[in-house]
Amino acid sequence: MSFRQAVGAATGAALLLLLAPTAHALDEALVPSTPADSAVPTVPAASADWVTVDAAGRLGSDGTVTLSGTYRCSAATGPVFVSSSLVQGDSNVRYGIGGTRAVCDGAEHRWANASRPASATFKAGDAHVEATLMELRPGFMGLPLPHTHAAGRQQVVLARG
Repeated sequence: MSFRQAVGAATGAALLLLLAPTAHALDEALVPSTPADSAVPTVPAASADWVTVDAAGRLGSDGTVTLSGTYRCSAATGPVFVSSSLVQGDSNVRYGIGGTRAVCDGAEHRWANASRPASATFKAGDAHVEATLMELRPGFMGLPLPHTHAAGRQQVVLARG
């Protein structure tokens, strides 16, 4: 690699670092938000993408948590997933509960994620869930970059079964 190429690569990397917060801020501005305890997201008029969380989750006898809801996304250039996380009690720690591949065809679809976090023990009762509709778009040098289509939050009740 020549000196000129090295300087060009370094300049490009520095520019990316400077622009990353701006790109993140733009993405954040485009994310539909939901009230903390609402099952129905607040969707901007220009957006056709949303995700909801069902008000009830399941807690298996082995500790497996199953969460579900609905989503809609209209267009994507990369793979899209519905991820979910759960927090229970006064903890500030969120636990990821699975991930489901989403179909972005403009139609409403159901999603369900299940997982048994090794470092957490959940109990039947109230919990808080956040679901995110996340796309992995081709980015700098072919690396996938996350793009949030929508996020939904819901206070849920975990029930045995």
